Amino acid sequence: MLLLVNSACGFIFGWGLLISGMVKPEKVLDFLDIFGIWDPSLGVVMAAALAVSSAGFWFAAHRQPPPAPQPGSTKRSIDGPLVVGSALFGVGWGLVGLCPGPAIVNLATLSPQVIVFVVAVGGGMALHNAWQRRQLPEPSKSVPTAMDG
Repeated sequence: MLLLVNSACGFIFGWGLLISGMVKPEKVLDFLDIFGIWDPSLGVVMAAALAVSSAGFWFAAHRQPPPAPQPGSTKRSIDGPLVVGSALFGVGWGLVGLCPGPAIVNLATLSPQVIVFVVAVGGGMALHNAWQRRQLPEPSKSVPTAMDG
């Protein structure tokens, strides 16, 4: 059931990107060109997405809690990795005009530039995962028990 819901959400998201024109890098680049031919449509799409998601978060906060804890981040602070990662994401988005969601939708065009972008994003994610694994402490071989002391 969860797979069906996730698929439906992805399908709606992809169609929203297509209908709004956000799969075109020019839309993003024109939005960022505030001293040229500025196109505010990306701001309209973001405002609409914020309105819809805010309603969803409100409903989720006011429903009965699930019987089992749900996975998710418990981190609430702004730290260096968050700022650096956000800046890198923003620079990449501003230079190319694509973020990962529209890029995945754009794979259907078989554009070599989009394919290279998606492969590069995947490579960056793989490098990050490898780096994260090296940063985590090695789990100890023996698990202390109450009998150990």
